[in-house]
Amino acid sequence: MTATLNAAAALEIRNVHKSFGTREVLNGVDLTVNPGDVVAIIGPSGSGKSTLLRTVNHLEKPDLGYVAVHGDLIGVEVRGTHLHELSQRAVRHQRTRIGFVAQSFNLFPNLTARDNVAEPLIAHKRLDKSAAFERAVELLAKVGLGDRGDAYPRQLSGGQQQRVAIARALALEPTLLLFDEPTSALDPELVGEVLSVIRQLAATGTTLIIVTHEIGFAREVADTVVFIDEGLVVEQGPPAQVLTAPHHSRTREFLSKVL
Repeated sequence: MTATLNAAAALEIRNVHKSFGTREVLNGVDLTVNPGDVVAIIGPSGSGKSTLLRTVNHLEKPDLGYVAVHGDLIGVEVRGTHLHELSQRAVRHQRTRIGFVAQSFNLFPNLTARDNVAEPLIAHKRLDKSAAFERAVELLAKVGLGDRGDAYPRQLSGGQQQRVAIARALALEPTLLLFDEPTSALDPELVGEVLSVIRQLAATGTTLIIVTHEIGFAREVADTVVFIDEGLVVEQGPPAQVLTAPHHSRTREFLSKVL
């Protein structure tokens, strides 16, 4: 590796390739995100959006290229002129800086909402149990669930479960928050409550990367919209440009089908 890392960038993705078997899902993605920016990633199903998001916290290992957060390589280190994998323990430690909210909530069914949120604080020895539970209650209140701390996931709606998942992602105070289609598993009437929480986070200056099919939401909250197709960034820019007057014919074709 000879490139110089951009320490000023919240997220730097350079020439990232990823294949599954013979299928190349990411084909040389480049993307830079500044601190405090809200970036919405849109594109057709199978275009590589979720895979790209998963390379950011090294849930997927790039075949080529690299990801850096605030100037630190994720999942790898430079030895000589080559990149080498970090230990799983080191990667887990790096992930504490990167919050991740998946489509499917991934809550522990045998733990209450409060315990789900407190779990990473206890597991990573950030706080003792008493302080972790206190912090969990604060975070649940932040997402509008201050009165549901004793509820188990099965007792919560899908929207409420996703809000618990967001509170859990916030527990370790990450510098970067990733959302992988956070409303796609929800009934339509529950989408609004989750988008409202993300809206509030966007207003706080937290750096957010959101893979979404909610084009109206992207137009409203994003500083930058990135359109990905066939594993490549086809177009990126302010929402008014990308969503209203896109330069690329493929972007126009996609938007004509979803707007």
